[in-house]
Amino acid sequence: MSRVRLIAVPVAAALVLGAILLLATGTDPLAAYGAIVSGAFGPDGIGDTLAYAVPVAGMATALAIPLRAGMVNLGGEGQLVLGAISALAVGLYVPGPGPVKVILALLAGVIAGAAYAALAAVCENRLGVPLLISTLLLSYPAMSLAGYLVRFPLKDAGSSLPQSPQLSARLPEIDGVTTGIFLVVAVIAVYAVIDARTPAGFETKVTGWAPRFAAYAGIDRPKLTLRLLAASGGTAGLVGAIAVLGFPYRFIDGALITPQYTWIGLLATLLAGASPLGTLLAAVFFAALTSGGFAMERATQVPRELTAVLQAVLIIFLAATSGVFKRKAKRA
Repeated sequence: MSRVRLIAVPVAAALVLGAILLLATGTDPLAAYGAIVSGAFGPDGIGDTLAYAVPVAGMATALAIPLRAGMVNLGGEGQLVLGAISALAVGLYVPGPGPVKVILALLAGVIAGAAYAALAAVCENRLGVPLLISTLLLSYPAMSLAGYLVRFPLKDAGSSLPQSPQLSARLPEIDGVTTGIFLVVAVIAVYAVIDARTPAGFETKVTGWAPRFAAYAGIDRPKLTLRLLAASGGTAGLVGAIAVLGFPYRFIDGALITPQYTWIGLLATLLAGASPLGTLLAAVFFAALTSGGFAMERATQVPRELTAVLQAVLIIFLAATSGVFKRKAKRA
């Protein structure tokens, strides 16, 4: 069964269920969905959608890299925050011209995220701790460390909020959208080429399809785990660095966690089956749902939380239809 069909069925089912919920509240579903589309892609909303899509697409790609091999990285938030705080420290204290500081800050974010994710891989390879557990639990020390730093050593002395001073080294913006969008697209393009054209990409996919066959074929799973987790964490750290170097050009405690970039990125990755282009499109789709929800709330008085319900229902239908179609394929 094609991936298009696998995605189309749950999307259609979620939209139908959403329409039923809207009718139950006395709201015209067409008007509500029209408000979401116009609010997300209209002239007043496209900027917000793209701005939200940058971290979501970046985190979705970060999580898709190991998921392609059947490995789940649930520590995206910790890697994201650690990359952001590392980029902040470089931007604040490393001397040099602005462009050089931006490059160094981005590199610091990538290295911090990659090293921290690699630690989870070492925990699995050497200590037998499953990635699901090690990646998730390692997030909390990273977030706590970042919270401490921004409240004490890196705190803005002129503010009562837990935030850092503003950075002088900044990524440029185009119509309110950070140019970090090009870095995220570049990462997705590299991921797509490696996935489709290189032996490393083939090994990753084979491991995801049939782990036992991959081991029999001589694929070194521990080394593959280390490489994939480092690439995943490096991408997450890059997203954190982009966030700090963009508006408001500072680290605010909780600002990267509250929007749930990691978990919405995970939904996008699951929806797309970790394929590079599909992950990008799914990330834009979820970003549009989120930003369009505000327009729907203003136009129809329907709470924007409905879009979160649609996201959850979409994943449920995706899991259900995936299992149904797989059973049909086995029978065939």
